[in-house]
Amino acid sequence: MSADDGELWRIGEAIIARMNSVNAARERALADSRQIVRLSANSIRAIHRDEFDAAEGLLAEARKMQDSLARDLAGFPNIYWTGYVQDAQKEYAEARITLGIISRRGIPAPADLNVEDAVYLNGLGEAAGELRRYALDSMRRNNHLRAENLLDAMNEIYDLLVSVDYPDAVTGGLRRTTDMVRGVLERTRGDLTLGLRQRELTEALTHAEDVLRAARLEPGA
Repeated sequence: MSADDGELWRIGEAIIARMNSVNAARERALADSRQIVRLSANSIRAIHRDEFDAAEGLLAEARKMQDSLARDLAGFPNIYWTGYVQDAQKEYAEARITLGIISRRGIPAPADLNVEDAVYLNGLGEAAGELRRYALDSMRRNNHLRAENLLDAMNEIYDLLVSVDYPDAVTGGLRRTTDMVRGVLERTRGDLTLGLRQRELTEALTHAEDVLRAARLEPGA
């Protein structure tokens, strides 16, 4: 039986039209995902400069783009669930969580960020690395109390992540992120302990020098 040429072409044209829509959605998703990642990275740089309002502005722009992309991809779930879209959401979540902890403005929940739970948890784990960086900067500024507070936050993050015991297919590879957080936590704890001991030693030496100096200045010494 031979196919009707007109009917076959109509089927083909309909397929091509759908593929054009899918391809357009994919191109838009790629471009917007790159932009969301860029805005999130720039916001983290602003956070480390203590420019919290600037970081907030960048993340507001990223959020607007993310929400718009999610709405437009509602009819293209195969694209929405691709790695690059979820990675962009993870970068956004990481930046938002980092800002919330470091600025003390509060930690947002997944619903606050309009991201999936697995994306949120992986972003939370990535944020621990940024907390380590800020903690080390705090130690260099001799603000060891701030570094200790951030270490406590990192420890809470690890305790939460290690309690999530589901297959990677459900958590988006969270086990690997959790292992990373454990390493970051251990290194930061070691760095902070060493820094505190060095400070104590410096203070003890300074005190001893002051005592000796005072003794030399006493009459009859």
